[in-house]
Amino acid sequence: MYINVIGAGLAGCEAAMQIAKRGVKVRLYEMKPVKKTPAHHTDLFGELVCSNSLKAMRVESAAGLLKEEMRRLNSFLMKCADKCKVPAGGALAVDRDIFSKLVTDGIKSNPNIEVITEEISEIPDDAITIVATGPLTSEPLSDTISKMFGDSLSFFDAAAPIVTAESVDMDYAFCASRYERGDGDDYINCPMNKEEYETFYNELVSAERAPLHDFDVNNPKVYEGCMPVEVMAQRGEGTLRFGPMKPVGLVNPRTGHRPWAVLQLRKENSEGTMYNLVG
Repeated sequence: MYINVIGAGLAGCEAAMQIAKRGVKVRLYEMKPVKKTPAHHTDLFGELVCSNSLKAMRVESAAGLLKEEMRRLNSFLMKCADKCKVPAGGALAVDRDIFSKLVTDGIKSNPNIEVITEEISEIPDDAITIVATGPLTSEPLSDTISKMFGDSLSFFDAAAPIVTAESVDMDYAFCASRYERGDGDDYINCPMNKEEYETFYNELVSAERAPLHDFDVNNPKVYEGCMPVEVMAQRGEGTLRFGPMKPVGLVNPRTGHRPWAVLQLRKENSEGTMYNLVG
C-alpha cells in the first residue's frame, strides 16, 4: 500500500512525512528540477518566497495558532523552521536556504518516501492521491484540476528585494522591533521625516518599472495581504505610511520621536549579511 503526494512544497512535504511516520509508503512527485516556474530559484523542497512566509508567532493570531497546533502534532516543518530561525520580532522568520535544505534532506532520507522527479499532468488513480501543488501548479495539471472540480483559487506572493547589510547607513538607521517584541532590536529601521517620505513616494509612483514575467501578466490580480509596493502606492500617498511603512510602535533613539514613516529590514540569513524589506 502507498499514497501519492504531488508537490514537494510546504503542504506536500508535511503530508508526505506524516504519512511516512505512520508506516505507509509515499510516492512524492515533484517536477523540479525537470521543470520550474519563473518563481522557482532552487531545486530544493519547501522553497519559500520570503524569510517571513511562516508569519506571526502569537497564538492570538491565526498564523501563530496554526503553528502551535502543528508543533503539538509533531510537525516536521516546524522542527525544520525552529532550527534555522532568525530574529524577527513576533514573527517566525527563517534562513530560507537552510530551511529548504533541512526539508529536502529530511524527505530524501526517509525510507518510506520515494521521490519521483517528473511533471504530473493527470491525477493518478492507482492510489489515494494528495494534490499539494499550490499556486505554482503547472498548466497541464491546473487544467486537469479545473476540469474535475471547476474554477480554482490561487494567489502569487510578492517577493521581497534583498538588501546587503553593508549598504545600510547605520549612522542614520537604528535597530528595534515594534513595541519591543522579540529581543527588542530584531529589525533595522530606516526612518523618514515628512519631506523624505513625500519625496520617496513621488519617485516611487513615477519610477520606471521592471518588465513583467509572463505569469505576472497572466495573473493581474494581486494578493491583498502582500502586494507589490508600487501597486499599493498607487492607492494614495498615505497608503504606505499606514501600511508596511507605518511608524507605530517605534521611536527613533536619535530624536526621541516616532518617525513620519519607516522602512524596516528583516534578516534574510543567519549570518546577518543580507536583509529583506518588511511588508
